[in-house]
Amino acid sequence: MARKKKQECPSIPGWLVSFGDLMSLLLTFFILLYSMSTVSVEKFYQSVRGITEAFGGRTLTHESRTLFPNKVELQFEKMHPKLKKKKLLKKELMQIKQMLSRAGLEAEVIEHGDKFVLRLKSDKIFPPGSAIPSTEVVPYLTAFCEKFKKSGYKIQIVGYTDDTPVRSSQFRNNWELSAFRALNILRIFQKCGYDPKRLEAVGRGEYDPVAPNDTPQNRAKNRRVEFVIEVNRI
Repeated sequence: MARKKKQECPSIPGWLVSFGDLMSLLLTFFILLYSMSTVSVEKFYQSVRGITEAFGGRTLTHESRTLFPNKVELQFEKMHPKLKKKKLLKKELMQIKQMLSRAGLEAEVIEHGDKFVLRLKSDKIFPPGSAIPSTEVVPYLTAFCEKFKKSGYKIQIVGYTDDTPVRSSQFRNNWELSAFRALNILRIFQKCGYDPKRLEAVGRGEYDPVAPNDTPQNRAKNRRVEFVIEVNRI
């Protein structure tokens, strides 16, 4: 009877093969994590410099070749001119708001993306049912124009009312009243030297309210005039 040939090496248990595969995958995973945790400042600098220059920036500085623990200093003083214009426009509008608030006119500046809205409550600008600005308010609107006309921005002047029906033979409805209010403010700006090609008057009547017309306080919020300025419209 033939003898069985002895195996030179015992076979490896099946679980050990699976365990070895698992360890290899874990090792690969941790090596990947380590490589991701080390950021090349040169590549980071080149990427940010490309983005910065695309948006109008010119200055970038970095001090070391490893991102951590040392800090990388990025200077964006010459960032996109549009951002600088937006910042300057907001500053000018806030100054105008403060000037009008000191005169007793309730004003607020609202920012919507590239658009700014200077909102004034109209109760102290116009007598009830009238589209003619009060004489004591005209100097402040003129000062607003004088301070802002150097910027050259296009301004859309929008008049609003509440939903109370008009009791005047001069206007058929709130739409006409709001349109004439916006138009008369436009004429003040035109008289002070603002480029008429950059002025627009719009009446919205009781439409687009900022509050429900259910209380006297909310109706007062809806009676307003808004100056809409867009950064890219110049």
